[in-house]
Amino acid sequence: MAQKDEKEFIAAPSPAEQVAEKPPRARVSDAPLPEEESAQESAGEKLGRKRDYLEGFLAKKPEGVAAGEPGGELHQAVIDALKDIYDPEIPVNIYDLGLIYNVEVAEDADVKVIMTLTTPHCPVAESMPNDIEMRVLGLPGVRDAEVMVTWDPPWDPSKMSDEARLELGML
Repeated sequence: MAQKDEKEFIAAPSPAEQVAEKPPRARVSDAPLPEEESAQESAGEKLGRKRDYLEGFLAKKPEGVAAGEPGGELHQAVIDALKDIYDPEIPVNIYDLGLIYNVEVAEDADVKVIMTLTTPHCPVAESMPNDIEMRVLGLPGVRDAEVMVTWDPPWDPSKMSDEARLELGML
């Protein structure tokens, strides 16, 4: 008969031995500091409010944009002037109301505004385009202004900005 191979069995460590073999716990003080931070920085400097990058991003103007191009100074001045004109029946400016479909500024500083009104029977249908034209003509740098009223596509409340909807309680 063949001899049986005797295998050695190793007993499992006792609970006391298991506790002794656990690795040490990680501590925050053991973590290496990044190179830009130094040990001399005070806690106030570390926890202080960092620069608000979104604010800087929103305030940044496009670089290399011509004055008449969207984002340019003259184009933005026209839009700002349009935001100062309010619909007489609705307490919201005509730009946020969605009545202005397009603002074009040509190289020779001629401005063309394409707009609509809330309804063809609007009481200011005859005076509003003239008021807008005079306001735009009064801007420094504008040579000529033309306001065209279109009914295609017709105005509807979906063209309003979120600010206008909030003002009118529609949000």
